[in-house]
Parts: sequence; structure tokens; C-alpha cells
Amino acid sequence: MQLPLSQLAAHLHKGLRPLYLLHGDEPLLQQEAQDAIRAAARAAGYTERTSFTVAGAHFDWSAVLAAGGSLSLFAERQIVEIRIPTGKPGKDGSAALQQIAEGARGNDSLLTVISLPRLDKATRTSAWFTALEGAGAAIQIDPVERAQLPAWIAQRLAAQGQRVQPGEAGQRTLQFFADRVEGNLLAAHQETAKLALLHPAGELPAGAVESSVLNVARYDVFKLSEAALAGQALRVQKMLDGLEAEGTAAVLVHWTLAEDIRALKRCKDAIASGKPLPMALRESRVWGAKERLFGHILGRASDAQLSRLLQSAHTVDGIVKGLKAPDWPQDAWQALARLALQVCQVAR
Repeated sequence: MQLPLSQLAAHLHKGLRPLYLLHGDEPLLQQEAQDAIRAAARAAGYTERTSFTVAGAHFDWSAVLAAGGSLSLFAERQIVEIRIPTGKPGKDGSAALQQIAEGARGNDSLLTVISLPRLDKATRTSAWFTALEGAGAAIQIDPVERAQLPAWIAQRLAAQGQRVQPGEAGQRTLQFFADRVEGNLLAAHQETAKLALLHPAGELPAGAVESSVLNVARYDVFKLSEAALAGQALRVQKMLDGLEAEGTAAVLVHWTLAEDIRALKRCKDAIASGKPLPMALRESRVWGAKERLFGHILGRASDAQLSRLLQSAHTVDGIVKGLKAPDWPQDAWQALARLALQVCQVAR
């Protein structure tokens, strides 16, 4: 079965399944899910825990299978945790995981918890994943997106008995908090916990968040591209400053922006030749959140605007590689900022 992360607590309150499969790239949420499952297991009498980390193609799966098939002299119920950091168990691992799934059915003396990174569609439809999902509960752990972050912070504050001011002032506080911790959920958790140490339960004093929350945001080049396509100029500039400060390669930032610009031009050309928008997006491999953003831009931007964007991307390609261009900044990050802002202008 598939189980939303938001429903895990209620599910555990009703009882445990013999196997849990956690997959996703958000370390904090995955760790909290593991802790919740362990706590429920201890309450149900699972008093012994064995942990394995699958490292390399030649990992010995026989030890994992043996651990699940034997009971300790001191415990009637045990937890076996398996971490697969690469998300690729290999041929032997695939067979072993299917055997584990088969052995989990109807076995209330063993609880198996398997942790994986974010998986692609092909992996989620593989034989071993399908077998594990059928034997227990699969929980996909997605990152908290920027738009969801203020509500997530408010929920965390409420869990420790705190809240921001009501109305617009409180919303500004949550937005400030989100700006400071974007892309770094573990730091967001730590900063929230720090507020519980500094202030008592109840409404946080005016300025409490601004004076205590550190700027620990971490930015992703792909999120930068989405922000530019959404026309969020101020956020784009902030993200560029953060990426530069973190030592991100300017070439990587340019490649991400240029890929989207080239895809926009290909889609525009495909639509002009008579192809419907969904087909044009699919042929240019535009998926997920970008489909809506591309659709908005393609419905408004002219072919001339996109051609100018493409020429700007070509110019900045040279600048980030050390070449000079007339009427453009010679600093790579300043040139990237101009290119990103041009994308924002077209998007708006």
C-alpha cells in the first residue's frame, strides 16, 4: 500500500504493518518517520534492532536474510533496518528484497524498515519495489517546497506551543522565516527548536523571529530556474547571491537557465508548425511544475522575445567561460543575473 507521510502518525496509532519502505531525499522528514516507526514498534514489544547499510555491488545479502530469519534469545520481536543509499540494490539485492517481502507477510515477530533516496519511475515499477510495497506500506517523502514552507513552520511552532502574531504581521514573519531557511529543512527545524528555548509558549514577541533566526538558506539551481520562469525577480536575485556565496559553478547555473530557454524556443517553433502544446512540451521533455510555467509563457511571449532570450543565453555562455561581450557585464554572476531577469521579464 502507499501511505502519505501526513497520515503516518494516525496509521501507527492503529497498528503496525510488517514492512515499511521510506523513499525520498529529505533527511529530516525521513529521520522523523523512522523515529515514529521505531517508537511505535517499541511500544508494541519490538525490543531489538539490527541495522544494515547496503554499500557496493558486492554487498552480502545473506546476513540480512539471516537476521530476519532468526530470533534473539532476549527478544521475541525485532526490527531489521536496511539502508540503500544509492537506491539500486543490484541483481542479488533485488532477489533478496523480494524474498524479504514474501517473508514479511503474516510475520508479526519481525518489522522491516527499508530506507531509500528519491526514486525514478522505472525503479518504482521494478519487481522488488512492487513486492515490498505489496507486503507493507511505501511512504514517499517529498521536500517541502518554498510555497509550503511558511505553513510548515507555523505547524512546527504550534507543535511546541508557540505561534506568530495574527494577521498580516504574522504572515510577514513566516515569510521572513521561510526566506532564511529555504532549501535547508534541517536548519529550519533547528531554528524552530531554538525559538522554544528562547521564548515561552504562546505568541512570539514582535521581532523575536527576525532577531534569532539565522540565514541558513540553501539554494538549488533547478529551483532558481523555476523561480525565473515564474517571474519572481526578487527571489531570483536572492537565489543567485546565495548560489554564488555557496561556491556553485557559474557554468552549471548558466546551463540550467539555457536549457529552459532552448526548450521554450523549441516549443514555440513546434506550436508554430501546428503541434498542440501538450505534444510540444512532451517532445521537449518538459515535465512536472514546469509544464504550467511553460504554458503560461508560451501563451504570451512572442517568437522575437524568445529569439532574443536565446541570443542572450549564447552571449552569457561565452562570458561564464571567460570571453568578453559588448554591452554585457564581464563578471559571470552579473551576466547570469541579467539573463535570469530577462527570463523573468518575459514570464511576466
